[in-house]
Amino acid sequence: MTPPASAVRRFPPVVVMGVSGCGKSTVGALLARRLGVPFLDGDDYHPPANKEKMAAGVPLTDGDREPWLARIGQLLAGAGSAATDDGGTAPAPVVACSALKRSYRDLLRGTAPGTVFVHLSGGAATIAARMDARAHEFMPRTLLESQLATLEPPAADEDHILADVRLEPEAIVDAVILELQSRTAGAAA
Repeated sequence: MTPPASAVRRFPPVVVMGVSGCGKSTVGALLARRLGVPFLDGDDYHPPANKEKMAAGVPLTDGDREPWLARIGQLLAGAGSAATDDGGTAPAPVVACSALKRSYRDLLRGTAPGTVFVHLSGGAATIAARMDARAHEFMPRTLLESQLATLEPPAADEDHILADVRLEPEAIVDAVILELQSRTAGAAA
């Protein structure tokens, strides 16, 4: 059961990021549920042309991603300003979004300052095995190599939490929540 908006502890917007197959949607949905905030899967906001391109095994370009990332940024920023029935504001969401390059994360932060990125990191063999074990609407395993080549892990000056994909999703979420609580407690002090 999701607590009412007035009872939800305020956390910054969170983007669960990483290459395809790392568990963004699984971890993001679980994290959102545990925080009592909305979950949005970035894949749902890709325009049809992007989905068709990826389904054909063609990697997206920065130009393909830019409007999609702009929409994700709007979704991240809009929640904190949307009024709720009780007069408060809607809690910031958790969004699953690859956010592979720093420039992509900069775009998201430019629209939604304070966004924290949870980077689900793992080796190519681990992620490839996961991709082989699942079916995805438009993301074939053949694109994993291009995603790994594109990935720019968050730098020390980017607000992020690193998580190992070899851990169970519940363990990842436990660690992320502890870190978010620590950061929000420190900011409130």
